[in-house]
Parts: sequence; C-alpha cells; structure tokens
Amino acid sequence: MNLNEIGQVAIQLLTEFGLKILGAIILWIVAQKLIDFGLKLVRRAFRSQQIDATIVNYLLNIIGVTLRIVLIVAILGFFGIETTSFAALLAAVGIAIGAAWGGLLANFAAGAFLIIFRPFKVGDFVTAAGVTGTVVEIGIFTTSINTPDNVMTIIGNNKIFSDNIQNFSANSYRRVDLLAQLHHDVDHNNAIRLLKAKISQIPNVLTNPAPDVEILEFNLAGPVLAVRPYTNNESYWQVYFDTNKTIRETFGEAGYPVPEHRYAVSGSPHIGGINSGIPTPPLAY
Repeated sequence: MNLNEIGQVAIQLLTEFGLKILGAIILWIVAQKLIDFGLKLVRRAFRSQQIDATIVNYLLNIIGVTLRIVLIVAILGFFGIETTSFAALLAAVGIAIGAAWGGLLANFAAGAFLIIFRPFKVGDFVTAAGVTGTVVEIGIFTTSINTPDNVMTIIGNNKIFSDNIQNFSANSYRRVDLLAQLHHDVDHNNAIRLLKAKISQIPNVLTNPAPDVEILEFNLAGPVLAVRPYTNNESYWQVYFDTNKTIRETFGEAGYPVPEHRYAVSGSPHIGGINSGIPTPPLAY
C-alpha cells in the first residue's frame, strides 16, 4: 500500500469519524431539546392534576437524570460501542461510586423520605440543618433554601433529615416574643393596660388569641414585661417591628422615666478619710 492509498484511507476514516461526531452533536442537541420539552409537558400535566410542587420537582429531577443517561448510552451505541457492556460497566461503576460516596446515597434516600413524610414543602418558611429561610426546591440529593437576607443555601438532604426541623408555615399563625423594660417607679398594671390597648390596634395583630402582656421577670432596672402579640405567618416581621415601635411610643406618651440600674454600696469605716473614724454612708446609683 503506497502513501496515496494510505492517505485516502485516512481521509475516509476521518471523514466517517467526523460525520459521526457531527451526528452525535446534533443528536445531543436535538435530544436535549426534546427532553426539556417533554419535562415541560410532564410538569404541565402534573400541575393540571394539582399535584404538590415539591413532588413534581422531585419526580422531574429523577426523570431528567434518567433520560440523559439513556441519551448517553444511545450516543455511545451510535459510535458502535457495545451498549450492553457499557450498561454493565455503568452499573459496576455506580456500585463502586455508591460504596465510595455513601453520602450521596444517604442524601438520595433522605430526599425520598422528605417527599414521603412531608415535614415541609416548597414555599414553606423553615429552619432546617441550622438554616432558616424559604424552601425553594427539594432535589434528589439537596434542598435549596433562600434565607431572609436573600442568600440561596444548598443543604444535603441527609443533613436535614437527621437534624431538627422547624416549620413556621405549618400553623396558621405565630406568636411574636418581645420584652419591655419598666422603671421601678412605674405602675406595671397601668403599663400592661396601655400596651394591650395599643398593640391591639396594630395592623394584622390577631384578636383571637389576644395579645399577652405580663410581668416576665425582674432585674436591677425594674420589672420586665413579656409582650406577645399573635399574627399570621406572612405578617410576622411587620408586627414584630411595629410592636417595638408601639412599646417605645406608648411609654413615651405616658411619661414613664427611663429605666436605670440601681446599686447600693456600703462603704468601710476607713474610706471616709485617714484615721477619721467617720463611716462612709451608703451610696445609691
């Protein structure tokens, strides 16, 4: 075989290989478009059946990953690679990866349990694995939570499922817990009466249950009131801040003195002066 024949064979092989590469790229692009279109149709079908968004997103993630694996196998078959051997190899690799990365399987299993037991759903305001925010997505391996300061936080499902979960959206209303410090000389009954009347006028504060205002404890400055209005979940922070403003404005309008710590110091007989023998009187601050 001379150089010309070798060159022709090489050009033929490269042409065939190039056409296969081009065909594979076209197949990948078209298949991706079809997969995305199919997932949109499935999502629309689920929505028409009024299936929960949490379950829909989880199922779509599984379907999308499965279809893309099938696509990769099909492309390899397009190149003449024995797909049955590849499928066996893929299964073996999956087992090896699963053994090495047990955390992924744990996250996958935890994600399934989160869907089954439903401690929260997409849109709920929760504290999970120490992160507080709104649930955006429950995925195959991770859950996305958007915190109140608008930071998207991705958490492994196993970490969520193995820790405590607080779902602030599960109940229809919440209690706002605040404190109000009184001066020693203030009549606490009068302060409680004024605060209850003012807080009841704050927008979105519930009348049933009614706001609680009671003495919680005492400190060096005087009595400390527990101020606890109730509100719907979506109005929590508005009521929180408005109640703080109301406490200050109510006490200011009533002319209450500013709380101050008081101490009594008893002096030694020698503090009044050297050899004076005059005891120093107690000091009040």
